[in-house]
Amino acid sequence: MSGKSKTVDLDLERGIAPGREQKTKKRLVVVSGRSHPALAEAVATELGIGLAPTELRTFASGEIYSRYSVSMRGTDVFLIQSFGEKINEDLMETLIMLDALKRASAKRVTVVLPYYPYSRQDKKGRGREPISARLITDLIATAGADRIMSVDLHASQIQGFFDGPVDHLFAKPVLEGHFVETLTDEDRETLTVVSPDMGRVRVADTWSDSLGAPLAIIHKRRDPKVANQVSVHEIVGTVEGRTCLLVDDMIDTAGTIVKAAEALKANGARKVIVGATHAIFSDPAVERLQGSEAVDSVVVTDTVPIPEHHRFAKLTVLSAAPLLARAIQEVFDDGSVTSMFDGAA
Repeated sequence: MSGKSKTVDLDLERGIAPGREQKTKKRLVVVSGRSHPALAEAVATELGIGLAPTELRTFASGEIYSRYSVSMRGTDVFLIQSFGEKINEDLMETLIMLDALKRASAKRVTVVLPYYPYSRQDKKGRGREPISARLITDLIATAGADRIMSVDLHASQIQGFFDGPVDHLFAKPVLEGHFVETLTDEDRETLTVVSPDMGRVRVADTWSDSLGAPLAIIHKRRDPKVANQVSVHEIVGTVEGRTCLLVDDMIDTAGTIVKAAEALKANGARKVIVGATHAIFSDPAVERLQGSEAVDSVVVTDTVPIPEHHRFAKLTVLSAAPLLARAIQEVFDDGSVTSMFDGAA
């Protein structure tokens, strides 16, 4: 009996399927869609690698084409795609890139969505409405994603829409670090963290604990039949003579933030600073923020592309690349993403 046959017999006796043991090394690959290449390049730089060369084209008919210029077989791929002004085109491009990766035999694909599209449509507010956030996860899963990574989901239950791991990252350490470094002594002594609505109270409460500042809450009412219409009613907490830090996950048309800032100033706030993760800045957000005397400064991250015409004097943009790069490295190394945030939201 040959040595090879003996090995097979021993494997069968031990209950192990006959085969050949071979040690392979994992290979980390980062690819990017066209929505926010600057962020993807910054993430790749933080990881000490380059972006995998990818051919992306849009035909005259509007159809999107994707092809990877290097082998993807057996790789651990992180596909970075955020969503700007062409959100639906960016989404379709993501799905096509995913399909190409699976057909190219990538071993595992993690879709990194710094800003999760359609995240505000996470439940039915009225009859005959869609739950579009769930539809997005279904599309991504069908296209071939094994894992999703995103920053500051508008609603945490979106994690349950995907039948696989979801890494929910938080931009709070990035924003908070900036405020700790830049707030004046007077600002620190008079600081109050403000939640712009009841839905963000839990997040604002973590800010309050971290900064050792009291919490105030703005109660607002939104007309469900009229988009982007908000009326502020009352403020719970003391804001008179205080530096108010308004924290939110996103700024879309800036109606909520500007009205909240105006209410704070009307109640005696000495300064209003806005801190938000996703600077969507749909019209007329820039005009509102830049023109409002109630808003003293706005600090955001670059999870979504912010073109030059959306930048203004009161705006500070912080990089989310170090946060995303560290999370990608943790996932690739089979480490703990939760440990990045001390187990807290």
